[in-house]
Amino acid sequence: MSNTQYTEDNIRSLDWKEHIRLRPGMYIGKLGDGSTADDGIYILLKEVLDNSIDEFVMGAGKSIEIRIKDKEVRVRDYGRGIPLGKVVDVVSKMNTGGKYDTRAFKKSVGLNGVGTKAVNALSSSFRVESVRDGQMKSAGFELGELVDDPTPEESAKRRGTRVIFTPDESIFKNFKYRNEYVEKMLRNYVYLNPGLTIDFNGEKFFSENGLKDLLEDNMSEEDRLYPVIHLRGEDIEIALTHSKTQYSEEYHSFVNGQNTTQGGTHQAAFREALVKTIREFYGKNYDASDVRKSIVGAISIKVMEPVFESQTKTKLGSTDMGGNLPTVRTYINDFIKTQLDNFLHKNQEIAEKIQRKIIQAERERKELSGIRKLAKERAKKASLHNKKLRDCRVHLTDSKSDRTLDTTLFITEGDSASGSITKSRDVNTQAVFSLKGKPLNSYGLSKKIVYENEEFNLLQAALNIEESLEDLRYNNIVIATDADVDGMHIRLLLITFFLQFFPELIKEGHLYILQTPLFRVRNKKKTIYCYSDQERIDAIEELKPKPEITRFKGLGEISPDEFRHFIGADIRLDPVMLDKAMSVEDMLSFYMGKNTPDRQEFIINNLKVELDQVQETT
Repeated sequence: MSNTQYTEDNIRSLDWKEHIRLRPGMYIGKLGDGSTADDGIYILLKEVLDNSIDEFVMGAGKSIEIRIKDKEVRVRDYGRGIPLGKVVDVVSKMNTGGKYDTRAFKKSVGLNGVGTKAVNALSSSFRVESVRDGQMKSAGFELGELVDDPTPEESAKRRGTRVIFTPDESIFKNFKYRNEYVEKMLRNYVYLNPGLTIDFNGEKFFSENGLKDLLEDNMSEEDRLYPVIHLRGEDIEIALTHSKTQYSEEYHSFVNGQNTTQGGTHQAAFREALVKTIREFYGKNYDASDVRKSIVGAISIKVMEPVFESQTKTKLGSTDMGGNLPTVRTYINDFIKTQLDNFLHKNQEIAEKIQRKIIQAERERKELSGIRKLAKERAKKASLHNKKLRDCRVHLTDSKSDRTLDTTLFITEGDSASGSITKSRDVNTQAVFSLKGKPLNSYGLSKKIVYENEEFNLLQAALNIEESLEDLRYNNIVIATDADVDGMHIRLLLITFFLQFFPELIKEGHLYILQTPLFRVRNKKKTIYCYSDQERIDAIEELKPKPEITRFKGLGEISPDEFRHFIGADIRLDPVMLDKAMSVEDMLSFYMGKNTPDRQEFIINNLKVELDQVQETT
């Protein structure tokens, strides 16, 4: 019998801020340091922005100003302003907010009254100011604790709300806002809210044509098989086209202004309705995969009191539109059936291009069918989950786990490197895929090579991305290779593979490069890991006299005990991002094609810059 005492002393109640700080993942998903788009610091910004967006949707305020300097964030809208008597409550009292009154916020983004409270609790400093009726009320907090609560004062400022916060560095360690992620978030906001202007650090974001602009901004005109089809209804908007070069499907989906990166019931209904409408229009029972191959689409719907599968609202779980409307599936199907069918009847040229694309996809699928069958058999014989892939428990125990956002696949080369990472990893959420030698340069090759090449076939199977990203098994895909010439070459070849066959995986921010230290500088009292020559110089200066210096030549030289530091809480990831000024085809042609003189000049010029920087630090 246990001797453990269980008395009233064992019972305690947490106040709102203690609970949020103790379990931040329940409110904002994963924490992170800002290196990935779904890290907590971006969720904090989004939670504040959602309130300003809802004001715009209600017809109050046409512009929002955002300033991020160092680690402080400022968001100012020109909406109605928080009622002055409730300024403190709405940012510090749970289950308090105007959105519980569905008459005021019929189809808002944030409905649970938690958002700004989470931002407040997870910020070292948080200030809110509301201006309305010629008066301003402000309140200041530290770690969620009210420290400044002045009485309202007269103000000549424009009405609206301003929130200023700095994420708590004890929770978001070594964090940094990346402008690329913030800008993508803001672009989505303006696509979904035509007429809204967002000013971010002096750069203005604006959209006139909604989701049509989204697709046109994300695809070059040369890559679009036909002009974007753009259809709008009262609570629904869709845009779609086919890519000339992309193999798999790509979708951008939104609910009440929220980017549902993991899809949900509305995205599934969109895909289903497209196939059904196309089949009926042409009177042919085309295979669903042929209809959807190379489709790039976007859908936005508005739902009464949506149900999401997590606080971060990345996947819609609702089956009903709300009110007296039909189910999400029926509503979307009826809209697309009517509107897309009408469009195709009126635009015969586009209809013919779509049919030719489907017939081409059908022919290619049949040509590949035998190869695909053999490839799947080879994958089984290779015992993927035992030899090439060391999977994580999230997938081994439950493929539909709500921890999918936390999952990472490390792609490594060589037994020693994969062995170190395998022994060091978090077995619950981190998996390891081992490459055998250098991958093939896939530039200019057809999809056939994915099935014929063992490495590519097994990698595709591990990621589960053959047809679309909807079933992607790992949220973060990390290339972990040595920081030498061979390692750089492998990185380039893997990036080429993803760009050639699965560019949307990079567009959606799933691919990263693992940064590991180049040097270890230590004495008997302290060890410092250095990721650059400058950090090595600084470490030597800090640990003098004459500390021991080790140069890591490869990942296999780092012991599992040490590696645990580099893929754990202090992991450093560099996201692989596309240059908007250059199309995927142009990028691949430049780096991997036969333009030797241009590429040679580029390498020489950039090498000179690198050498100059090294000389400055030595």
